[in-house]
Amino acid sequence: MTKTPLYLEVGAKRVFACSLDWPGWCRSGRGEQEALRALVDSAPRYAEVAARAHQRFPKVREDGLEVVERIKGTGTTDFGAPGKVAKADWEPLDQAGADRLKAILQASWDLLDEVVAEAPPALKKGPRGGGRDRDDVFRHVLAAEPRMLARSG
Repeated sequence: MTKTPLYLEVGAKRVFACSLDWPGWCRSGRGEQEALRALVDSAPRYAEVAARAHQRFPKVREDGLEVVERIKGTGTTDFGAPGKVAKADWEPLDQAGADRLKAILQASWDLLDEVVAEAPPALKKGPRGGGRDRDDVFRHVLAAEPRMLARSG
């Protein structure tokens, strides 16, 4: 079985497990094992993005994950958002790799557009809901993306 390479962004209170081969496939937990379990549990949801990008997504099990880097997290990590860039993400891509990532990114944005179009304007409020409605959440995602990328450079 081929291992799925990933990195861990380790904060004082929270850990993110993030795939190096599948951008956006990243989950958190209160410790490394919880983050790894959350990543595995979310694999079927991410597989939809891979399928839309015409990519073969692996069957994922916890023993099939390979941590290749650990990064010290920050307050952003503990707040609940990944904020660091793995060393592998700074490596240059060949054309095929760039095309693959472009397809995955486009599939991710297309799926987000569909989810937003199908969601009701007023979202259910609750103790973990944060009080935002659909359009506010969507604007937050659009605004957070360039800020994270600019901060990482």
